[in-house]
Amino acid sequence: MRAELKQLLDVERPEVVRTVSWAASNGDRSENGDYIYGKKRLREIDRRVRFLIKRLEVAEVVDSAGRDSEQVFFGATVTYATRDGAERTVTIVGIDEVDPLRGRVSWISPIANALLKAREGDTVTLRTPAGPEEIEIIEVRYDPLD
Repeated sequence: MRAELKQLLDVERPEVVRTVSWAASNGDRSENGDYIYGKKRLREIDRRVRFLIKRLEVAEVVDSAGRDSEQVFFGATVTYATRDGAERTVTIVGIDEVDPLRGRVSWISPIANALLKAREGDTVTLRTPAGPEEIEIIEVRYDPLD
């Protein structure tokens, strides 16, 4: 979030301000696309900056690395098997850290809700759009997140 905020404030916003300033100097603003869309983008950037500042003010770093538990809590990396034998691994993270390509799922996602508080060897029910699915927890570990 800090990197995104820095990018918005140091790179994107100044660039859009330059474009809007240039477009405004061209005269009639009512039919000036660069001006109209630049102002719209500036409002979007400002809205996102305010959101990020508020999120960072209340954000709390939780370091679960090295936790010694077979039970699934926030920060756990869980390997589970589906009915058809396919194994998947997910890490339960905060909503701002979700990255499906890296297997990071939100603590409020359906898979996390099914896994939370369960233990290695347990079978839990995952509620999917296709209906309930039984999954077996194979391994629970607490790895450091990068």
